[in-house]
Parts: sequence; structure tokens; C-alpha cells
Amino acid sequence: MTATATTDTAAAALPAVRPYESYVYAYPHKTAYRPLEDRPSLRSLWAAEPKDALSLYLHIPFCEVRCGFCNLFTRIGAPEELTTRYLDALERQAASVRDALGDGEPVRFAAAAFGGGTPTFLTAGELERLCDIAEKRMGADLRSAPLSVETSPSTATADRLAVLADRGTTRISIGVQSFVDEEARAAVRPQRRADVEAALGRIREARIPVLNIDLIYGIDGQTERSWLASLDAALAWRPEELYLYPLYVRPLTGLHRLGSAAGAEAGAEAEAREQAAWDEQRLRLYAVGRDHLLAHGYEQVSMRMFRRADAPREQEGPEDYACQTDGMIGLGCGARSYTAALHYSFDYAVDMREIRSIIDRFAAAEDFSRAEVGRYVDADEARRRHLLQSLLQTAGLPVADYRARFGTDPGTDFPAELAGFAARGWLDASAPDGLLRLSPSGLAHSDALGPALFSPGVRAAMAAYERK
Repeated sequence: MTATATTDTAAAALPAVRPYESYVYAYPHKTAYRPLEDRPSLRSLWAAEPKDALSLYLHIPFCEVRCGFCNLFTRIGAPEELTTRYLDALERQAASVRDALGDGEPVRFAAAAFGGGTPTFLTAGELERLCDIAEKRMGADLRSAPLSVETSPSTATADRLAVLADRGTTRISIGVQSFVDEEARAAVRPQRRADVEAALGRIREARIPVLNIDLIYGIDGQTERSWLASLDAALAWRPEELYLYPLYVRPLTGLHRLGSAAGAEAGAEAEAREQAAWDEQRLRLYAVGRDHLLAHGYEQVSMRMFRRADAPREQEGPEDYACQTDGMIGLGCGARSYTAALHYSFDYAVDMREIRSIIDRFAAAEDFSRAEVGRYVDADEARRRHLLQSLLQTAGLPVADYRARFGTDPGTDFPAELAGFAARGWLDASAPDGLLRLSPSGLAHSDALGPALFSPGVRAAMAAYERK
């Protein structure tokens, strides 16, 4: 029997997995966080941490509308000068955090990002203040470090974009999701293609070096033809980056509420058939989108990210920053911060009433000197995080890098998981010696592969999380 036949036989004996288990954008997930009984001071947490290549993230939890698929920590609108009070609190937090970092050694931010929500929900003047908080309070040099900012079609106005360009923004990411108006409505995203195109024109006029366009596949009624139409509409703008996201219907979102009512009438068996058909649709559209972008001069960086092959490489960020090892400072009530031993944030919610309450408490807070909610990361979790974040990139994991950090090999630390991936054909058997890399099938199943690396403790904490 050939090696290929042996692998095929092993894969056939494995239990079926859903290809869209969970999008792993951070590990451990915030649903595994809990209130910290010891409430450690930020000064003690950061005292022994390297500070020469930090990432800075500022979170703005406001949007003009909430899309049906969205489970981000954000609220609709900001009445009664809430944005002013929020920025006041953000400035207090920044001062407290910068004080906690100390002056015993140089503090350098190698990368920065404004996310949300929609940071460009803020006015042009408020965006100036946001940049001032990053620079004057935190000490970040936004004109030398890569700065990425998220926007939306309705808030990408000329005055806001002018501020961002002037303050050193190197990358702007716009959530379009679909250029087909009917599909946007099906995703409960009120927008018109004409407005999207106008926003993209303004972004290009602002001359921000990198444009990223987000698109979603798996929308109800979407076909290969309409998906290709959206891809071609995006390609007409020659974006330096494109992110292709599978649609998820997550608890407490608008689409989940609509689907729950329909599912209750359909019954469990019919619902299972619909889920299987939806998984098949998303896998098919993923492959169509991937192949289309590769044929149009894009390189695949991960399951979701594609970069134009001739895009300026100086915008990718400094070579001395690595998300697997370097720390992160998050400012704002939905932001995470990472040290080697603790990941921490504030309370997390999806329900709009709960989010409003958390934002109001943040805006009124005076003391930001301690970590309130988070999860400690032991040696096993650090290994899992390093493997997960490396393996989900097309570049893969150099085993020597893992060995240099931990003194062990991933194959020794995670034999069952890696053997399972290999049996399914998810690992690239043609990768050079010393490189652990996903196959095309593995990349397509990233949202099943990633969760398979979660520790039992994190799984239990996530399962026990009470949604709110």
C-alpha cells in the first residue's frame, strides 16, 4: 500500500469535523477570561517584560449600525457626548498604563492599530485626539510605526481620511462584505454599492499606502457568480490586501435571532442538513475566491488574508515584532493586553444592553492601574498559542524557532493533534525539513484546526461562559 493510500485510509477512519468550528483570532478567547481575584497591578505585570517591540491597540466601541453577523464589542451610536467621555477615560487609562510601563528601559511601539467598532465613527477632531493619546500619552511614533485603522463606507469621509493620512496611517481596512446590494441586505448590512464605491474612491484619493477590503462568503442566496462579481468589483480598486471571511452566525447576533426562529420550526434533522449544505457552500466559495485571487497576482498569507504580490513590503511592519512572543498594550474597554504570563481586558458581552453598561462603567472609571479580567497563561498554553499562531499562517512554523523558545519540539508536545492533522491531509508533506506547514486542505480547514489546539482548561472555561 502506498503512503498516499495509507493516509487516505487513516483519514477515512477519522470522525467527521465541521470546517467552521470557530475563527481563532486570539488565544485564549475572551470567553475563557474571568475576573481576577488578585487584581494585579499593571506595574508589577510589566516590570520584567521586554518593552522594545510592543504592539499598541486602541479600541473604539461605536458603530453607526450593527450588522446581522456582528458579535464585536460595539454599540450603535453615542448619545449625550459619550464619545467625549469615552476619550476622556481612554486618556486617563493611557496615562495610567504608560506610568505602569515605567522609564527604567526604553518603551517602543513597533506597530499600532485603531479598531472597534468603527474608529472612524469619531469625528475628524476626535480622531486627532485619538492620535494624540497614542503619541503624547503612550509615546508611540505613528509616523514611523505601521498604523492600521478600520473604517466603513459611511464613515470614510474625506475629512476623517485626511486626518488619518496626515498622522501616519499606513493601512486602512474597510468592511464591504459584498458589492451586491441584495446580499448586503441578506446579511442585515444596510448599504448601497454606490456608497461603497464612493468611499473607496475617497480612500484612494487620501493616498494611504495599503488598502484592505473585507468580503464575506456564505451569505444566504450568494452564488459562485455573485461571489466572483464581488471579488472583481474589489479587484478593480487594486487593493494591496483582501480578507475573505466565511459568514458565521454567532449567538446573540441579529442573524442568530432570525435563524433561531426558523430552526425551531424546521426541526433538528432538517437543521443538520442545512448546516451541512452551508458548510459545503462556504468551502466551495472559499476555493473559488482563493483560486481567483491567486490567478490575479495575490499571495495567500492565511486562510483569510491575501496580499497583492507587488504591494510595497515596507508596509508589512518591522521584522523584530512577532505576535507569538511580543507584548501588546490594549486601550479601551474592548481591548486585550498581553504579557508573557497574563492576558487581560475588561468584561465582555455581545448583547447591546450589556455592552452599553460596560462602556458606561469604563467612561466613568478613574483607576486603571490594575488588571480586572483575564486569564493566566502557563507554559502549556504558551506552547499552544505559539504553535497555533504560527501554523495558521502559510509561512508555517520553523521548528528551530519553537525549540529555541521552549527547548522542546512541537511533535513531542502535541503528538496526537499533529498526527490527527497529518492523517486528515492538513499538513504539507512536501514542506522542507524543519518546517511545519499546512497543506491547501489544512488552510481551508483552519477554523477546525485552530480550535483542535485549544487546551482542555480553555475549552471548559469557554463552555462555562455565560453569554450576555
